[in-house]
Amino acid sequence: MAGLLNRRRHHETADINVTAFMNLMVILVPFLLITAVFSRVSVLELNLPGPSAESNEQIENALNLEVTVRESSIEIGDRRTGLLKRFKRGPEGHDYAALSAYLKKVKARAPNVDEATLLLEPDIPYDVLVQVMDAVRVVVVEEAETGTMAMAELFPEISIGDAPAAGR
Repeated sequence: MAGLLNRRRHHETADINVTAFMNLMVILVPFLLITAVFSRVSVLELNLPGPSAESNEQIENALNLEVTVRESSIEIGDRRTGLLKRFKRGPEGHDYAALSAYLKKVKARAPNVDEATLLLEPDIPYDVLVQVMDAVRVVVVEEAETGTMAMAELFPEISIGDAPAAGR
C-alpha cells in the first residue's frame, strides 16, 4: 500500500505544447505589421460653436460667412446682410468650381476672416458635404512666378449645422 501512495505522489508534470501558438504568432505578427502600414486615417478638425459667445462691435461687423447646402442649390450668405449668391444645381450636380471661384472673391474682400459655417439640409449625401468643405477650405491658384498650381487657404475653420427652412 505504501508503494502505491508513493507512485501517486511522484507523477510527472505534463509539458505544455506551445508549438502551435508560436507558429500562429510567427505568421500573425508580420501580417499585422505589413497591413498596419497601409491603413491611414485623415481627420479634419471642425470648430463647433460654444454655448455662449462674447460679442463686441468689431466681431459683429465682420463677415459671418454661411454656406447653405440644399438639394436644389448652394447658397452663400452673410449672417448679418443675407444672401450673397445662389448656385443652382445643374443636371450634373453642384458646380463646385464656381463655388470655389466665388469664395475666392469673398476672401479677397475679407482677408482676415477664416471662419465659415456650413449649413446642410437633412438628406444631403456625404460626398456633397466633403466636396463643399473642400471648396470652402482651399482653392487651386496658379503661382505667377513659376506658373505651377498651388493650394491657397480660403476659410479653413469650418463649423457645421442644420440648414434653416428654405423660405427663411
